[in-house]
Amino acid sequence: CGGIPAGGVRAALAGKTICMVGDLKHGRTVHSLAKLLANFDVALVYVAPAGLEMPAAVTDVVSRGTASQKSVDALAPVVADCDALYVTRVQRERFESQALYERTKGSYVVDAALLRTAKKGCAVLHPLPRVDEVATDVDALPNAAYFRQMEHGLYARMALL
Repeated sequence: CGGIPAGGVRAALAGKTICMVGDLKHGRTVHSLAKLLANFDVALVYVAPAGLEMPAAVTDVVSRGTASQKSVDALAPVVADCDALYVTRVQRERFESQALYERTKGSYVVDAALLRTAKKGCAVLHPLPRVDEVATDVDALPNAAYFRQMEHGLYARMALL
């Protein structure tokens, strides 16, 4: 059908480290992605502000698969090991107060300076819209994949309609 064979996807992902960053508690995209990646030989690294960690319901599913997973508090020490960063925004609407949101937003920011410490070609993905978790100085970098990701999602939705 012109797509990549499943074995090709498996081989392409084998041994890769995918770091999921941001609001992992409420992000449907990271829940789905983690569950899907559980079936591959990958390492998942979760980086989230306190209270926004990946839910146990998701980590339990991942633990039954072949992927490894771990949670860390800081992004900078692990970014050099990552083949992809999947960044999500901290969602204002999920907080009980503006003050709590203000204390939490911006906990992790991916910018060009941080990416200079990453593996060459480390893909940066984001489900969009973004607030300040991916700096605009990343947009022009070749590994900024979120605009391509958005475009591919558009075509997939069109095909489904």
